Amino acid sequence: MISAIQWLNAYLPPEVVDNAAIESRIQFDGNPVLPAGSLERIFGIRERRFAAADVQVSDLACAAAEPLFDCVPRGEIDCLIFAAACADLIEPATANIIQQKLQLACPVFDVKNACNSFTSGIQVADALICNGTYRNVLVVNGEKLSDTICFSLQDTAELKRRIAAYSLGDAGAAALLAPSADNSGIRFQRFRSAGQHWKLCTIQGGGSMFPFDATKHYFEGQTLELTAVIQQEAKGFLDECLEASGWTRDDISMVFTHQVSERTFRSVADFCGLPEERFHKIFSHCGNTAAASIPLALHDAQQRGMLQKGQKIMLIGLAAGVSISVQLMVW
Repeated sequence: MISAIQWLNAYLPPEVVDNAAIESRIQFDGNPVLPAGSLERIFGIRERRFAAADVQVSDLACAAAEPLFDCVPRGEIDCLIFAAACADLIEPATANIIQQKLQLACPVFDVKNACNSFTSGIQVADALICNGTYRNVLVVNGEKLSDTICFSLQDTAELKRRIAAYSLGDAGAAALLAPSADNSGIRFQRFRSAGQHWKLCTIQGGGSMFPFDATKHYFEGQTLELTAVIQQEAKGFLDECLEASGWTRDDISMVFTHQVSERTFRSVADFCGLPEERFHKIFSHCGNTAAASIPLALHDAQQRGMLQKGQKIMLIGLAAGVSISVQLMVW
Protein backbone atom coordinates (compact mmCIF):
# COMPACT_ATOMS: atom_id res chain seq x y z
CA MET A 1 0.00 0.00 0.00
CA ILE A 2 1.12 3.57 -0.75
CA SER A 3 -0.16 6.62 1.11
CA ALA A 4 -0.49 10.07 -0.43
CA ILE A 5 -1.33 13.62 0.57
CA GLN A 6 -4.94 13.78 -0.58
CA TRP A 7 -5.71 17.30 0.72
CA LEU A 8 -3.54 20.20 1.80
CA ASN A 9 -4.13 23.64 3.28
CA ALA A 10 -2.24 26.41 5.03
CA TYR A 11 -3.16 29.42 7.13
CA LEU A 12 -1.37 32.73 7.67
CA PRO A 13 -2.60 35.19 10.33
CA PRO A 14 -3.87 38.50 8.91
CA GLU A 15 -1.31 40.81 10.59
CA VAL A 16 1.62 41.54 8.26
CA VAL A 17 4.75 42.71 10.09
CA ASP A 18 7.48 44.32 8.01
CA ASN A 19 11.18 44.56 8.82
CA ALA A 20 10.95 48.19 9.92
CA ALA A 21 8.51 47.23 12.68
CA ILE A 22 10.87 44.53 13.92
CA GLU A 23 14.05 46.59 13.63
CA SER A 24 12.54 49.45 15.62
CA ARG A 25 11.78 47.11 18.55
CA ILE A 26 15.26 45.56 18.87
CA GLN A 27 16.87 47.66 21.58
CA PHE A 28 19.74 48.01 24.05
CA ASP A 29 18.53 50.00 27.08
CA GLY A 30 15.70 51.52 25.04
CA ASN A 31 17.85 52.44 22.04
CA PRO A 32 17.38 50.82 18.59
CA VAL A 33 20.27 48.56 17.57
CA LEU A 34 19.94 47.55 13.92
CA PRO A 35 20.16 50.04 11.02
CA ALA A 36 17.17 50.08 8.66
CA GLY A 37 17.33 47.29 6.11
CA SER A 38 19.55 45.02 8.20
CA LEU A 39 17.15 42.07 8.36
CA GLU A 40 16.59 41.96 4.62
CA ARG A 41 20.35 42.11 4.02
CA ILE A 42 21.05 39.35 6.55
CA PHE A 43 18.17 36.96 5.86
CA GLY A 44 16.42 38.02 2.66
CA ILE A 45 13.16 38.51 4.55
CA ARG A 46 10.77 41.40 3.86
CA GLU A 47 7.77 40.55 6.05
CA ARG A 48 6.19 37.90 8.21
CA ARG A 49 2.81 37.22 9.87
CA PHE A 50 2.10 37.47 13.60
CA ALA A 51 -0.96 36.02 15.31
CA ALA A 52 -2.92 38.12 17.80
CA ALA A 53 -2.08 37.80 21.49
CA ASP A 54 -5.22 35.78 22.26
CA VAL A 55 -4.71 33.31 19.37
CA GLN A 56 -3.38 29.92 20.44
CA VAL A 57 -1.19 27.48 18.56
CA SER A 58 -4.21 25.17 18.34
CA ASP A 59 -6.24 27.97 16.72
CA LEU A 60 -3.70 28.28 13.90
CA ALA A 61 -3.84 24.53 13.30
CA CYS A 62 -7.65 24.54 13.35
CA ALA A 63 -7.82 27.46 10.90
CA ALA A 64 -5.75 25.42 8.45
CA ALA A 65 -7.72 22.19 9.00
CA GLU A 66 -11.33 23.43 9.16
CA PRO A 67 -11.88 23.76 5.37
CA LEU A 68 -11.24 20.01 5.02
CA PHE A 69 -14.68 19.31 6.45
CA ASP A 70 -16.37 20.97 3.50
CA CYS A 71 -15.45 17.85 1.52
CA VAL A 72 -14.69 15.13 4.11
CA PRO A 73 -17.09 14.21 6.96
CA ARG A 74 -15.53 14.55 10.41
CA GLY A 75 -16.43 10.96 11.20
CA GLU A 76 -14.14 9.69 8.42
CA ILE A 77 -10.98 10.98 10.14
CA ASP A 78 -9.40 7.95 11.82
CA CYS A 79 -6.49 9.69 13.53
CA LEU A 80 -5.26 13.23 14.23
CA ILE A 81 -1.56 14.04 14.60
CA PHE A 82 -0.46 17.46 15.79
CA ALA A 83 3.09 17.96 14.49
CA ALA A 84 4.78 21.21 15.47
CA ALA A 85 7.64 22.81 17.37
CA CYS A 86 5.15 24.94 19.34
CA ALA A 87 2.34 23.85 21.64
CA ASP A 88 -0.54 25.28 23.65
CA LEU A 89 0.59 23.59 26.89
CA ILE A 90 3.04 21.02 28.19
CA GLU A 91 0.11 18.89 29.35
CA PRO A 92 -2.12 17.68 27.74
CA ALA A 93 -1.13 17.08 24.13
CA THR A 94 -2.11 19.99 21.90
CA ALA A 95 -3.79 17.36 19.70
CA ASN A 96 -6.44 16.90 22.39
CA ILE A 97 -7.26 20.61 22.36
CA ILE A 98 -7.47 20.59 18.56
CA GLN A 99 -9.67 17.49 18.71
CA GLN A 100 -12.15 19.36 20.89
CA LYS A 101 -12.08 22.47 18.70
CA LEU A 102 -12.53 20.45 15.48
CA GLN A 103 -15.18 18.19 17.10
CA LEU A 104 -13.42 14.96 16.18
CA ALA A 105 -13.86 11.58 17.91
CA CYS A 106 -10.74 9.81 16.62
CA PRO A 107 -7.51 8.94 18.51
CA VAL A 108 -5.06 11.86 18.66
CA PHE A 109 -1.45 12.51 19.67
CA ASP A 110 1.44 14.95 19.24
CA VAL A 111 4.67 14.49 17.27
CA LYS A 112 7.46 16.91 18.17
CA ASN A 113 10.74 17.14 16.25
CA ALA A 114 11.55 20.88 16.09
CA CYS A 115 11.30 22.17 12.50
CA ASN A 116 11.02 18.60 11.22
CA SER A 117 7.84 17.97 13.20
CA PHE A 118 5.54 18.08 10.16
CA THR A 119 7.79 15.89 8.02
CA SER A 120 8.01 13.45 10.95
CA GLY A 121 4.23 13.62 11.23
CA ILE A 122 3.96 12.61 7.58
CA GLN A 123 6.35 9.71 8.21
CA VAL A 124 4.27 8.47 11.16
CA ALA A 125 0.97 8.91 9.29
CA ASP A 126 2.35 7.00 6.30
CA ALA A 127 3.41 4.10 8.55
CA LEU A 128 0.01 3.94 10.25
CA ILE A 129 -1.78 3.89 6.90
CA CYS A 130 0.54 1.39 5.23
CA ASN A 131 0.33 -1.07 8.14
CA GLY A 132 -3.47 -0.90 8.06
CA THR A 133 -4.00 0.74 11.47
CA TYR A 134 -5.78 3.79 10.03
CA ARG A 135 -7.06 4.91 6.66
CA ASN A 136 -7.51 8.70 6.88
CA VAL A 137 -4.90 10.50 9.01
CA LEU A 138 -5.05 14.27 9.47
CA VAL A 139 -1.67 15.88 10.22
CA VAL A 140 -1.99 19.43 11.53
CA ASN A 141 0.46 22.12 12.56
CA GLY A 142 0.39 25.47 14.33
CA GLU A 143 3.46 27.63 14.98
CA LYS A 144 3.21 30.79 17.08
CA LEU A 145 6.87 31.75 17.11
CA SER A 146 6.23 35.45 17.68
CA ASP A 147 5.91 34.64 21.41
CA THR A 148 9.54 33.43 21.47
CA ILE A 149 11.15 36.65 20.20
CA CYS A 150 13.16 38.74 22.69
CA PHE A 151 13.41 42.42 21.69
CA SER A 152 15.03 43.92 24.81
CA LEU A 153 18.71 42.94 24.78
CA GLN A 154 21.67 43.45 27.07
CA ASP A 155 24.61 43.53 24.65
CA THR A 156 25.91 42.47 21.24
CA ALA A 157 26.62 38.94 22.48
CA GLU A 158 22.92 38.49 23.24
CA LEU A 159 22.00 40.05 19.87
CA LYS A 160 24.15 37.42 18.15
CA ARG A 161 22.33 34.63 20.03
CA ARG A 162 18.89 36.09 19.34
CA ILE A 163 19.20 37.50 15.83
CA ALA A 164 17.78 34.46 14.02
CA ALA A 165 14.53 35.01 15.95
CA TYR A 166 13.89 38.23 14.03
CA SER A 167 13.06 36.19 10.94
CA LEU A 168 10.39 34.10 12.72
CA GLY A 169 6.73 34.13 11.72
CA ASP A 170 3.43 32.45 12.66
CA ALA A 171 1.41 30.01 10.55
CA GLY A 172 -0.73 26.88 10.47
CA ALA A 173 -0.90 23.92 8.09
CA ALA A 174 -2.89 20.73 7.58
CA ALA A 175 -2.63 17.68 5.35
CA LEU A 176 -4.88 14.64 4.98
CA LEU A 177 -3.03 11.42 4.19
CA ALA A 178 -4.87 8.36 2.89
CA PRO A 179 -4.18 5.34 0.67
CA SER A 180 -3.31 6.31 -2.87
CA ALA A 181 -5.90 5.48 -5.51
CA ASP A 182 -3.50 6.10 -8.41
CA ASN A 183 0.24 6.38 -8.98
CA SER A 184 0.68 9.28 -6.57
CA GLY A 185 2.12 9.03 -3.08
CA ILE A 186 5.15 8.67 -0.86
CA ARG A 187 7.90 6.62 -2.44
CA PHE A 188 10.80 7.00 -0.04
CA GLN A 189 11.60 8.45 3.41
CA ARG A 190 14.80 8.57 5.39
CA PHE A 191 15.64 10.58 8.53
CA ARG A 192 18.99 11.21 10.21
CA SER A 193 19.76 12.82 13.58
CA ALA A 194 22.90 14.03 15.36
CA GLY A 195 21.83 14.67 18.93
CA GLN A 196 25.27 15.78 20.10
CA HIS A 197 24.54 19.17 18.51
CA TRP A 198 21.23 19.87 20.28
CA LYS A 199 22.55 22.97 22.09
CA LEU A 200 23.05 24.92 18.86
CA CYS A 201 19.41 26.03 18.60
CA THR A 202 17.05 26.11 21.57
CA ILE A 203 14.07 27.48 23.45
CA GLN A 204 15.12 26.29 26.88
CA GLY A 205 12.22 27.29 29.13
CA GLY A 206 9.13 25.31 30.05
CA GLY A 207 10.75 21.92 30.61
CA SER A 208 12.56 20.27 33.51
CA MET A 209 15.87 22.08 32.89
CA PHE A 210 14.47 25.59 33.42
CA PRO A 211 10.88 25.23 34.62
CA PHE A 212 10.52 28.71 36.16
CA ASP A 213 13.10 30.95 34.43
CA ALA A 214 11.16 33.40 32.25
CA THR A 215 14.33 34.49 30.42
CA LYS A 216 14.66 30.97 28.97
CA HIS A 217 11.42 31.13 26.98
CA TYR A 218 13.01 32.98 24.05
CA PHE A 219 14.53 31.57 20.88
CA GLU A 220 18.30 31.58 20.56
CA GLY A 221 20.69 29.87 18.20
CA GLN A 222 24.22 29.66 16.88
CA THR A 223 23.16 29.92 13.25
CA LEU A 224 26.52 29.71 11.51
CA GLU A 225 27.57 26.72 13.58
CA LEU A 226 24.19 25.03 13.02
CA THR A 227 24.45 25.55 9.26
CA ALA A 228 27.94 24.06 9.23
CA VAL A 229 26.80 20.98 11.16
CA ILE A 230 23.81 20.43 8.88
CA GLN A 231 26.06 20.70 5.83
CA GLN A 232 28.44 18.18 7.35
CA GLU A 233 25.70 15.73 8.34
CA ALA A 234 23.91 16.11 5.00
CA LYS A 235 27.02 15.56 2.90
CA GLY A 236 26.34 12.54 0.74
CA PHE A 237 22.93 12.00 2.38
CA LEU A 238 20.96 12.76 -0.78
CA ASP A 239 23.20 10.45 -2.82
CA GLU A 240 22.50 7.72 -0.28
CA CYS A 241 18.75 8.34 -0.50
CA LEU A 242 18.66 8.47 -4.29
CA GLU A 243 20.62 5.25 -4.57
CA ALA A 244 18.22 3.52 -2.17
CA SER A 245 15.13 4.90 -3.94
CA GLY A 246 16.24 4.40 -7.53
CA TRP A 247 15.54 8.05 -8.35
CA THR A 248 17.99 10.46 -9.96
CA ARG A 249 18.41 14.21 -9.56
CA ASP A 250 16.91 14.67 -13.03
CA ASP A 251 13.70 12.97 -11.85
CA ILE A 252 13.00 15.67 -9.25
CA SER A 253 10.84 18.53 -10.56
CA MET A 254 10.53 20.60 -7.38
CA VAL A 255 12.17 20.72 -3.97
CA PHE A 256 10.51 21.92 -0.76
CA THR A 257 12.82 22.53 2.18
CA HIS A 258 12.69 24.24 5.55
CA GLN A 259 12.67 28.01 4.97
CA VAL A 260 15.36 29.66 7.13
CA SER A 261 16.96 32.32 4.93
CA GLU A 262 17.88 33.03 1.31
CA ARG A 263 21.42 31.90 2.10
CA THR A 264 20.09 28.54 3.29
CA PHE A 265 18.55 27.84 -0.11
CA ARG A 266 21.92 28.33 -1.77
CA SER A 267 23.59 26.12 0.83
CA VAL A 268 21.03 23.30 0.50
CA ALA A 269 21.09 23.48 -3.30
CA ASP A 270 24.87 23.25 -3.18
CA PHE A 271 25.12 20.17 -0.95
CA CYS A 272 22.27 18.51 -2.87
CA GLY A 273 23.83 19.20 -6.24
CA LEU A 274 20.54 20.64 -7.53
CA PRO A 275 19.83 23.98 -9.22
CA GLU A 276 18.40 26.59 -6.86
CA GLU A 277 15.59 27.25 -9.36
CA ARG A 278 13.94 23.95 -8.40
CA PHE A 279 13.46 25.10 -4.79
CA HIS A 280 10.13 26.78 -4.11
CA LYS A 281 10.72 29.83 -1.92
CA ILE A 282 8.20 31.65 0.25
CA PHE A 283 10.62 32.87 2.91
CA SER A 284 10.69 36.54 1.90
CA HIS A 285 7.03 37.07 2.84
CA CYS A 286 6.50 34.36 5.50
CA GLY A 287 9.85 34.12 7.28
CA ASN A 288 10.89 31.09 9.29
CA THR A 289 7.68 29.36 10.38
CA ALA A 290 9.42 26.31 11.86
CA ALA A 291 7.67 23.05 10.93
CA ALA A 292 4.95 24.90 9.01
CA SER A 293 7.42 26.06 6.36
CA ILE A 294 7.40 22.94 4.16
CA PRO A 295 3.59 22.51 4.02
CA LEU A 296 3.25 26.29 3.51
CA ALA A 297 5.55 26.11 0.50
CA LEU A 298 3.75 23.04 -0.85
CA HIS A 299 0.38 24.76 -0.52
CA ASP A 300 1.68 27.94 -2.14
CA ALA A 301 3.00 25.98 -5.11
CA GLN A 302 -0.29 24.11 -5.39
CA GLN A 303 -2.29 27.34 -5.33
CA ARG A 304 -0.09 28.81 -8.05
CA GLY A 305 -0.66 25.76 -10.28
CA MET A 306 3.01 24.78 -10.10
CA LEU A 307 2.35 21.24 -8.83
CA GLN A 308 1.12 18.91 -11.54
CA LYS A 309 -0.25 15.40 -11.15
CA GLY A 310 2.52 12.84 -11.58
CA GLN A 311 5.39 15.23 -10.79
CA LYS A 312 8.21 13.84 -8.70
CA ILE A 313 9.00 16.13 -5.77
CA MET A 314 11.33 16.09 -2.79
CA LEU A 315 10.90 17.36 0.76
CA ILE A 316 14.13 18.15 2.63
CA GLY A 317 13.73 18.54 6.36
CA LEU A 318 16.29 20.55 8.34
CA ALA A 319 15.88 21.04 12.07
CA ALA A 320 17.53 21.79 15.36
CA GLY A 321 18.50 18.73 17.25
CA VAL A 322 20.14 18.22 14.70
CA SER A 323 17.71 16.45 12.34
CA ILE A 324 17.64 16.10 8.54
CA SER A 325 15.32 14.14 6.26
CA VAL A 326 14.57 13.32 2.65
CA GLN A 327 11.08 12.37 1.47
CA LEU A 328 10.35 11.56 -2.17
CA MET A 329 6.80 11.76 -3.50
CA VAL A 330 4.86 11.47 -6.72
CA TRP A 331 2.29 14.29 -6.58
